[in-house]
Amino acid sequence: MKRFDVIVVGGGHAGTEAAAAAARRGATVALVSQSVAQIGTMSCNPSIGGLGKGHLVREVDALDGLMGSAADAAGIHYRMLNRSKGLAVQGPRLQADRRRYRAAIHARLDGYPHLFRIEDEAVALEVRSGRVTGIQTATGRVIDGAAVVLATGTFLGGRIFRGLDREAGGRVGERPATRLGEQLRALQLPMGRLKTGTPPRLDGRTIDWARLEPQPSDADDWRMSPITRGPRLPQLACAITRTNSATHDIIRAGLKTSPLFSGAIEGGGPRYCPSIEDKVHRFGDRDGHQIFLEPEGLDDHLIYPNGVSTSLAPDIQERMIRSVAGLERAEIAQLGYAVEYDYIDPRALDHRLALNAIDGIFCAGQLNGTTGYEEAAAQGLVAGLNAAAFARDLAPAITDRAQGYIGVMIDDLVLQGVSEPYRMLTARAEYRLALRADNAEPRLSHWGAELGALGPDRLAHLHRRTTMRDAAREGRTEDVDPDIIREVEEDQRYAPYLARQSEEIERMRRDEAVPIDTSDDALRTIAGLSNEMVERLGVAAPKTLGEASRVRGVTPAALAALWLHSRRRA
Repeated sequence: MKRFDVIVVGGGHAGTEAAAAAARRGATVALVSQSVAQIGTMSCNPSIGGLGKGHLVREVDALDGLMGSAADAAGIHYRMLNRSKGLAVQGPRLQADRRRYRAAIHARLDGYPHLFRIEDEAVALEVRSGRVTGIQTATGRVIDGAAVVLATGTFLGGRIFRGLDREAGGRVGERPATRLGEQLRALQLPMGRLKTGTPPRLDGRTIDWARLEPQPSDADDWRMSPITRGPRLPQLACAITRTNSATHDIIRAGLKTSPLFSGAIEGGGPRYCPSIEDKVHRFGDRDGHQIFLEPEGLDDHLIYPNGVSTSLAPDIQERMIRSVAGLERAEIAQLGYAVEYDYIDPRALDHRLALNAIDGIFCAGQLNGTTGYEEAAAQGLVAGLNAAAFARDLAPAITDRAQGYIGVMIDDLVLQGVSEPYRMLTARAEYRLALRADNAEPRLSHWGAELGALGPDRLAHLHRRTTMRDAAREGRTEDVDPDIIREVEEDQRYAPYLARQSEEIERMRRDEAVPIDTSDDALRTIAGLSNEMVERLGVAAPKTLGEASRVRGVTPAALAALWLHSRRRA
């Protein structure tokens, strides 16, 4: 078998973006998945985007990623969240037809002639002299490569929980990546366990839709990607219902079967997307929790009840669902479950998402302690760009907090680590007035072009849109796309605030240029640093004063001591 520049392990949102991004930078790529047919599968909910997450999708799209345009090709319900608020915190979100989304990802991967999909399981990394040289597969093959992107999702040491039932698996019906997980632990990488979950899928033909509050798709014809042209697919309405006191009583009575409460699951779950068991246990005074009934496709009768992720026993799930208004006769087509999996402490990575311990390994997605399709896609794109850079001796792709939500997320991960699955929120971005979902293209696409991360179609699109943007700024709005006119108007409206924020960004970037030594020996020689500050800085290992300022718990006094020490060294 030929030698590849980049090998990507895993075909989910992180893996597909990594493979495509590496290919756009000229790398020959092997995308290795247990099932080629399952590449691009939406494992959990059928939605793309949302608050904070929609910003990430637009940024991935601005760098010629797959997710935005694939979502448009499959979009069956569009909804702009926070529409009553300013553009900086609005969140584009859509429901996607699962089958059409997966087909759209495959169609886009088909456009890369040097990207090869290989059906096999990666069981071990080949490492020589501290550098990766390829992977071993379950069929006995060795695939040689200069760089490897690990995008294993929930498959690394994956275990599925449903009531008292346990089974090995990274997704229902699919086996886990057990041997690869064992090797990573044997390499003494800093690893832990996290968990996520999914709700039962309902047969939409058994739901009493007439009793429920409908939620139509937005009437205005916006898209997730500005490159999308042509009409939308037929649009479907979602519906809203709520749990009630009877539902909560059923859940409480069934907690003895819950692996979350029995201690069977060790890993922490996502705070911002808790299971229904967690909601009822933690917010027992509430009289109900919303459930959004989301169609999974135009020609698919399955419904995703967003808001009732659960790992309760099958009989409890059935009683719980049928206690809800409109769902009294609903049939469960697939039971909900929780999955626990291995992750690597992201503080073991640098801002390229490269593993510090072994040269040539890059990590992306849930392996890094995040949750969500959008977070995975954004990391995959960055890991793929940098894996290609490593393999082909190109400039690294490193973005900061002032440039985009991608930079915010990576900075948070590699400096702070995680204690629960990380989810992107607009509140995490201190420069969010400048980081709107609608201006991702002017913020990032030119940088992407400099990196060689944009394909020819995207470059042509960027040139056309840049010309329009210049015209709009000069007041010439004939033949200018409406979204660009709105973007320029918003820039003008917030101009004074953006100017003030630019000063803060410049100050932050000056601090980024001040190098510091955070080895244990160096830190203990700095006067004024407490043992606590030495410990916090030692774990996070910031390389600059700017990075040190963003380590949780580091005090202004400690930063002043670091600054003085760096000046004396200089």
